[in-house]
Amino acid sequence: MIKLIATDMDDTLLDKELKISERNQKAIAAAMAKGVKVMIATGRMFASIKPYADDLNLDIPVVTYNGALVKGSKSGEVYHEKPLKLETALKVLEYTRKKGYYAQAYLGDNFIIHTENDFSRMYENFSGIKALAIGDELYNLKEAPYKLLLMIKDDNFDAGWKDVAETFEGEIDVSSSKDFFLEIMEPGVNKWEAVKAVGESFGIKPEEIMCIGDSNNDLEMIKNAGIGVAVGNAKEEIQKAAKMVTASHDADGVALAIEYALTEQAPIE
Repeated sequence: MIKLIATDMDDTLLDKELKISERNQKAIAAAMAKGVKVMIATGRMFASIKPYADDLNLDIPVVTYNGALVKGSKSGEVYHEKPLKLETALKVLEYTRKKGYYAQAYLGDNFIIHTENDFSRMYENFSGIKALAIGDELYNLKEAPYKLLLMIKDDNFDAGWKDVAETFEGEIDVSSSKDFFLEIMEPGVNKWEAVKAVGESFGIKPEEIMCIGDSNNDLEMIKNAGIGVAVGNAKEEIQKAAKMVTASHDADGVALAIEYALTEQAPIE
């Protein structure tokens, strides 16, 4: 039986209007009413995701920054944090400056940029958080960031990913949540490790967890959960790794997966 459900937010639980559909809301409420724990696992910052967690009345740790910070959605208690080493962050940021890559760093619950541009405005629009532009001080951080986010135009993205991953091999983990987002974390940081740890704190085994997602930063949790679910709009690699493919984020895919999990027929291997 599934005892914990972890869902990604963007392009998974949220529709294209960045809203949670009524059916998704009802499915989550039904799961919680049956004693199933429901949590968010996102690459976003805590401040950006807290309003959604509050609307859903989730009283459980939220996985943010791809697992670098696990924090109580209501209590604000920090259960786990593993930021990127400051020395590594500074090396990567200096490298991005030389390469001309746009970069933003996450300190506390703020995102820090050099100068406002189209990338930063786009991120502000979907996250609901205002950027802090600090000029060259971006490359002289005094505090370890939870993660770095690079934005690289589509036609250069694959080469940029390969470039960064090979240059800093062994010092960082690299993932992506959108086609032009390159996310830099401390090695070993991913959503699955964080979700699994939250499950363990409640005495829930990995095979009793359902994880739902769409993109590269969801791969580990979809591969390792008892039931890994890809929404219909998920990347091909994610769908291949999943035990179940549901409808798209615009067609209540999360609700359909949860409704399935609440039936006695849900297989756990």
